[in-house]
Amino acid sequence: MNSHEGVGATHGGTAPSIFLRGISKAFGETIALSDVSLDLRAGEVHALLGENGAGKTTLMKILYGLTQPDTGLIEADGVQLTINSPRDARAAGIGMVTQHFSLVKNMTVVENIALASASTFSLDLGVVRKEIKAASERFGLEVSPDAVISTLPVALQQRVEILKALMSGCSYLILDEPTAVLGPQDIDSLLDVIKRLRSESGIGVVLISHKMAEIEQVADRVSVLRRGKVVSSSSVSGISTQELIGLMMGTDEVAVAQRRTSKQLVGNPILALNGVGVNIEMGGLSEVSLDVHPGEIVGIAGVSGNGQAELVRVLSGTLAIDKGSIVVEGNTLGKNSPQSLMRAGVGMLGEDRHASAVHALQVMENLVLDCIDSFATRFQLKQKEILQHCESAIAQFEIKTTPKQALGTLSGGNMQKVLLARLFSRKPKVAIISQPTRGLDVMATRYVRSLIMKASTEGTAVLLVSEDLDEVLEIADRVAVMYRGAVIGIVDGSTATRETIGQLMAGITK
Repeated sequence: MNSHEGVGATHGGTAPSIFLRGISKAFGETIALSDVSLDLRAGEVHALLGENGAGKTTLMKILYGLTQPDTGLIEADGVQLTINSPRDARAAGIGMVTQHFSLVKNMTVVENIALASASTFSLDLGVVRKEIKAASERFGLEVSPDAVISTLPVALQQRVEILKALMSGCSYLILDEPTAVLGPQDIDSLLDVIKRLRSESGIGVVLISHKMAEIEQVADRVSVLRRGKVVSSSSVSGISTQELIGLMMGTDEVAVAQRRTSKQLVGNPILALNGVGVNIEMGGLSEVSLDVHPGEIVGIAGVSGNGQAELVRVLSGTLAIDKGSIVVEGNTLGKNSPQSLMRAGVGMLGEDRHASAVHALQVMENLVLDCIDSFATRFQLKQKEILQHCESAIAQFEIKTTPKQALGTLSGGNMQKVLLARLFSRKPKVAIISQPTRGLDVMATRYVRSLIMKASTEGTAVLLVSEDLDEVLEIADRVAVMYRGAVIGIVDGSTATRETIGQLMAGITK
């Protein structure tokens, strides 16, 4: 191994403060950042808060060299930094973990880290392996050096990304929505790691997050961006959650969501799963029995990897069941194919909004993808009717777009609104909705949840799969907890607590 400064080492002794001065950036006619100035300090967690599209990620991509500013500069204690690439950023002691990991899936942990740190380490994998073990223990980021990336759950892949940054000797670590893909227990572990980095290693952490509870728990300072400008920067202890939301939205008061009250179930269930089982090599479903009534929201909670993904695939028709039955409105489906489920009135919103849409197609085209037959003759599409349908959906679902805009150019919140409009415009009897607000800002999250609740009040039976426990507790009438592929318990949503759900998620039933 070549000489290096060590895991989490500062550059030149005490890490200098980093100053971003007058940063501006435009993409065509869209102004992403306008004269933004910000300072980052070693040994501090600095949270960046703002709506989707406020400029947070763009600002940090500039700091990490992934994007170049149009104007402005970056300094470290009066010395201007030249950051034209991530290599320059790492040389200046800046590391970043993005939402989309840059790991080679068919390589091991040690191979990925050796590859990423070629300028720091030799390719002696035995030496790198020892370094990984030492760093894992030091920061509480335990991971097997010889594990193949593709076999690791998302939380452990994220740990590898963090280790990559730390083992390059970074003094500042940027984390872009790091908890968006994690379950509650993994979130707690990551927040503990962030505290440890700050207090024990003096590393400055920039945390981009939409989750107020996380910011309150670990951040020292918080800066709010709105429409490409910093509108506030203050101590976390000196500002309330409501004030932060008001600053994000440019309003003084923002309504606080209320939990659902206990609901009396009426009539027969619209959807019933009776002893549904799936045998697959890594996990599956074990005799899942569950029902959802008209106008009811049943939340599915659980630590990631306990069968939720398989349940969604079964109800989308992409994973065949080995035993049990699925009943919709009293009719038992012969097989759970996508066609049979759709004909029975089951609609789907998958967890990956990017995989559920075609980015290159226009908004109006995406809105009719799953019901194209209704807008076509034998020889051509009914373009006028598609346009009218789209204009109606845009107005009804408050989507900030135009019918002919490419879907891939929309913010995450508006893209999710398009997909929800596609789902609910069909008036499904049952809506299977997975991770609907993952990665969305506070107001987009509230709006999406309000759409789901509105659909339930209109009679749609909703099965909500979410790893956001606050979301489940806020809008679900009943909460079913999955553990090792089975439903381990069902509780009333109006009286359920984080502690009750947490115990079930850990497999504790008493």
